Amino acid sequence: MKIGGLLKFTLIDFPGRPAAVVFTQGCNFRCRYCHNPELVYPHMFAEPVAEEEIDAFLKRRQGTLEGIVVSGGEPTLHEDLPQFLAKLKGMGYATKLDTNGTRPEVLKQLIQGKLLDFIAMDLKAPLEKYSLITGVDFNPAVLRESMKLIVESGLGYEFRTTYDKEVLTDTDIAAITQLTDGKHYRVQECLPVAKEKASLKVLHTEL
Repeated sequence: MKIGGLLKFTLIDFPGRPAAVVFTQGCNFRCRYCHNPELVYPHMFAEPVAEEEIDAFLKRRQGTLEGIVVSGGEPTLHEDLPQFLAKLKGMGYATKLDTNGTRPEVLKQLIQGKLLDFIAMDLKAPLEKYSLITGVDFNPAVLRESMKLIVESGLGYEFRTTYDKEVLTDTDIAAITQLTDGKHYRVQECLPVAKEKASLKVLHTEL
């Protein structure tokens, strides 16, 4: 796992559980409003955090923290994600995955392996506007497969959209809502990206 950072404590990222957040490096999207470009653009990557450091911290926090969120970036791009989640489960932690839903085959593997307790999937836009929002050519049909897997998983879940009013409208939000059951959907405000981050973002074609 290429780990780009660790949030040592949060009460808002894992519903109902005090948790830590592990951030992975690398993403297959280039969303214009991204608030973690240092986890997305390879030229901005810092030296990865050693997994041994993460392990040592989580072992010390057993009994205090209840859950671990694996976020990014896009965690499902990492081939050793199942092994990492299995290790977290072995420590007694509940696990939550934040994902963009572009790799349903990985989601299926994780669900079938009982490696997750909660899944949060971003819905970036109405399906016909996905390439515009994500900055890459992409067939959004796979998102429906991921959504179906999540809804039928029996796990806790939510779908969520970052509402960037420069590229999305109220009509778009209504269209996205129609993709969900409505009860597990959340719209979050798009906050301005810090200037020092925005100035470092450039268009990249590598994925």
